Amino acid sequence: MEFGILFTSHPNAVAEPYPHRDVHARVTRQIVRADELGYDYAWVAEHHFSNEYGIMPDVFVYAGYLAALTKRIKIGTAVVTLPLANPLRVAENSAFVDILTGGRFVLGLGSGYRKYEFDAFGVDFEHRRDIQEEALPVLMELLHNKRIDHKGKYFSAKVDGAYELFPHPIQQPHPPIFLAASTERSLGVAGRYGFGTMMSSWTPFPELARQAKVYRDALTETPPQWRQNGARGHVDVARWVYVAETDAKAKRESEEGIMKNLAHFSSGHTSGYLGTVSKDVGASPRDYDALNKDILLHGSPASIVEKIETLRDTAGVDSVMLHYPPYYGQDKALASLELFATEVIPKFKSPGAKRKTA
Repeated sequence: MEFGILFTSHPNAVAEPYPHRDVHARVTRQIVRADELGYDYAWVAEHHFSNEYGIMPDVFVYAGYLAALTKRIKIGTAVVTLPLANPLRVAENSAFVDILTGGRFVLGLGSGYRKYEFDAFGVDFEHRRDIQEEALPVLMELLHNKRIDHKGKYFSAKVDGAYELFPHPIQQPHPPIFLAASTERSLGVAGRYGFGTMMSSWTPFPELARQAKVYRDALTETPPQWRQNGARGHVDVARWVYVAETDAKAKRESEEGIMKNLAHFSSGHTSGYLGTVSKDVGASPRDYDALNKDILLHGSPASIVEKIETLRDTAGVDSVMLHYPPYYGQDKALASLELFATEVIPKFKSPGAKRKTA
């Protein structure tokens, strides 16, 4: 299995007061440390206009910056909000950052789930999946053939004759591509396009297994020309993670922060599938211990290993994307990442870490 960390550049207003410029130095330090600790991915998330969530207007700019500061970790976007982007620029920037990272770039795409971001850019939130589904074939045509002649409802693009997409990426035919997916529609799109899929941090374990099956069934529909994607068939699951020496210590150090974060997610800011699932979680009479049964990965190394084994064996998860709010403080967050790297990851990297068969 592989392990990455999702960085939303979410400010902690106490330690990083308005206008929260210090958040970027803190996140960068954590990414550099993740590289040193041997994590496989550093995922950076695009978000706009809110100091209650992420402050990251351009993931490509940040990925290019991180390319010079890291050595081996893959730099991924989780995600580029495709309906707010131009697919030509996404194709160009993906190739460029792949060069800057020496072939360590991974492109994660998604339709978005924060309506205020769409309102600000003047993009129709209700039609975001339609916009994405027009942009995806444009993007794939460019990445594979370097030229495009498209005139559609949401995009027009023409690159032909003596002109083509430059630069060309190191990874061929393009960097690995993932799609954030949780609905039947988006899981089907991910499978048909041959993308890897990234699943939600709030989805309970049994539902993750069902979603993974929907995705894998759709992989049979990937046309031959799109089967070279290095991420095809890869199921990545985002999880809220906090590890300490004991379950009790993990709860003591993380309960207040994760419940504060949950309160924001279930307060109406989040829309679409994530809005529904976070509202359901927040509205249910669930406490920390209930959440930690089938949503959170909080606890001792042994407890977390057991939960990841369940994800692997029931949903066929190929990688886990660690996520955590900023409220624990730099020292505790780094201690959790280090303990996960030394006590959890080796259990899934050793020759004996084999997937169970049904």
